[in-house]
Amino acid sequence: MSDILFQLEKLPYPEADFRGKTVIVVGSNTGMGKEAVRHFVRLNASKVIIGVRSLGKGKSAQEDIEATTKRHGATEVWEIDLASSASVKKFVRNVAALPRVDAVVSNASIAIPKLEMVEGNESMVAVNVVNTMLLVLLLVPVLQVSALKWNIVPVITVVSSDIHSWSSLPAWKSPNILESLRNNPVLGVDGYAQTKLMQIFPVRELAEKLTERGSKVALNVINPGLAKTELTRYSTGVMKYGMAVFKALLARTAEEASRTLVHAASVGKESHGLYFTNCDVTRNPLSKFVTSEDGKRAQEKLWGELEARFENIEPGIMKNL
Repeated sequence: MSDILFQLEKLPYPEADFRGKTVIVVGSNTGMGKEAVRHFVRLNASKVIIGVRSLGKGKSAQEDIEATTKRHGATEVWEIDLASSASVKKFVRNVAALPRVDAVVSNASIAIPKLEMVEGNESMVAVNVVNTMLLVLLLVPVLQVSALKWNIVPVITVVSSDIHSWSSLPAWKSPNILESLRNNPVLGVDGYAQTKLMQIFPVRELAEKLTERGSKVALNVINPGLAKTELTRYSTGVMKYGMAVFKALLARTAEEASRTLVHAASVGKESHGLYFTNCDVTRNPLSKFVTSEDGKRAQEKLWGELEARFENIEPGIMKNL
């Protein structure tokens, strides 16, 4: 893995002041998402939304965070299931009712070793790509309202991974990428790596369009490094034990990895359109495929397919950016 040396670097402890700010962390009942919420609360955020699939697990995380930070009433637990586009739309309607939103961290991803279909897609493609980007697209106009009302630069962060470099998305050469992946799904580590690449492509494409349209919303995508989280809890056999050893030797704690999420939410306009690692916007370690001519063509093709998919899910979505 090309970020092995990055794992050995110490990350700065978050000290940014979030006083008066509202932050949303999706995928935050455990792991680095939960630890990011703990940091945001410690850093005096006025409101932190804990976005989770299970309200029960979210409440447990909330109680733990309140106990350790000694702050009560700063967090709310909201339901969002990224396996459901309807749940994503409902969540965004609730976000739109907030007085202001300063940052959103989209941290929820899954790694599934077996085939599961969700809304017509393999589950990792559905959750990590389609509905994650649907969430981002629906949030942009909501955060734009906050930007204009409060004269701020709201930030949306998508949590990806250096493992994106393991894939070159062979399906991009097919007539239709999403259809190809539906008919011939890629599972396990290879499938997960593919979805992490498929997150980077639309973020880069959308960031360019937001710049062209004069949006005040900043959009970035980050690599938090390998962390000791529950992401690989569904792994089996050799992969399960191999990952256990690898994590024991090299992985960061969930708290250490969470520092990258907090940094990405605080860095502002200078992070727009970037993929970066280790809390350093000058380090942009994209794979060679992403920056190649084939990568650029694959990015444009995937974006076109996603646009069509999103218009079916939420007609007029692209006009609202």
